[in-house]
Amino acid sequence: MNPDTTLRTPYPMKVLKRGDIGAWPVVGALVAIAIIFSTLNDRFLSAQNLTTLALQMAATGTIALGIIMVLLLGEIDLSAGSVSGLCATVMTIVNVKQGWHPLASIGLALVAGAAIGLLHGLMLTRLRMPSFVVTLAGLMGWQGLLLYLLREGGTINLPFTGFISKLSDTWLPGWLSWLVVAGLVLGSGGVSLLNRVQRSRAGLPVTPAWWLGARSAGLAVLLGAGVLIMSADRGVPLLLVIFGTLVVGFDLMLRHTAFGRHVYAVGGNAEAARRAGINVTRIRVLAFMLGSTLAAAGGILAASRLSAVNQQSGGSDVLLMAIAAAVIGGTSLFGGRGRAYAALLGVLVIQSITSGMFLLSVDSSVRLMVTAAVLALAVAIDSLARKGPVR
Repeated sequence: MNPDTTLRTPYPMKVLKRGDIGAWPVVGALVAIAIIFSTLNDRFLSAQNLTTLALQMAATGTIALGIIMVLLLGEIDLSAGSVSGLCATVMTIVNVKQGWHPLASIGLALVAGAAIGLLHGLMLTRLRMPSFVVTLAGLMGWQGLLLYLLREGGTINLPFTGFISKLSDTWLPGWLSWLVVAGLVLGSGGVSLLNRVQRSRAGLPVTPAWWLGARSAGLAVLLGAGVLIMSADRGVPLLLVIFGTLVVGFDLMLRHTAFGRHVYAVGGNAEAARRAGINVTRIRVLAFMLGSTLAAAGGILAASRLSAVNQQSGGSDVLLMAIAAAVIGGTSLFGGRGRAYAALLGVLVIQSITSGMFLLSVDSSVRLMVTAAVLALAVAIDSLARKGPVR
């Protein structure tokens, strides 16, 4: 049988019938947010506001990407905010006070994040401690260590003209922005096409060719529109490129490597994965290491944008917004389902709501209540989708 004949209904409809609604509700929410806020304030879709929105997304979105790695296992990481602040503080101290090279300082911060994730993973797997308790202790402990390191002044400023601060004040030239767009579209399309060919050779159902073409065309239109709009202001920020590269890289890893397939398997059913020969302990430890490393990366991006670290670094609502972004973007709290793109979509929803309400001079209390409602709706949709196919 030709694999294409196994798909008799349009591909999106077939996905919905399986109960796998993916990112469609998030995309719909983004469209609704854009229409509502642009109607209420014409500055919402302006080049300046969208460029600022892109800058605001990077740090929280990177932390949310790390949260996704843990959520896919059906676990939780409550320490991500504290880890991001602590690692950014370590980076700043060795760079400013010890005179380390910026790249070496960033490397140390990432290694520190990986070491913290290793510790959390071992406590989870070796001591059989619940991830909630492990990371709750981490939230308090790493925040305490941050306060200890900053005890003398409370704030350490990074050089405004230094490499780290320039990460958030660098803008791609037009030609390079379009080159990035072309690379992303061709790369995404090429990987999807290669996957389709491999599945076809194996006699497995495949995605219709027209759907791959439509998806690539849609991606090209969205990215192109983004470049055009941001080019009318300062251009495409380097922070957005860094965040986007992380999202694409981790998405490819989760979908096209053995490690990624094992993560989904462990999150779906750990006992079945163990019986299938998967080293469940190793997967869990590596996932926590990746999660904390990405939290450290998010802290670095946040410190770059602020050009400083202080006692509030990684605090306030950073953790809550990162977890909300991951869940709103479509990652299941029950494990085994989600994509790296959830970090991008979820943080875009949250930051769009924040930006729109700021332009309308709405009190922050209302913003929190609206974000809470969106989060509750996302979890409700996920819970209903897990009950089975739509009939």
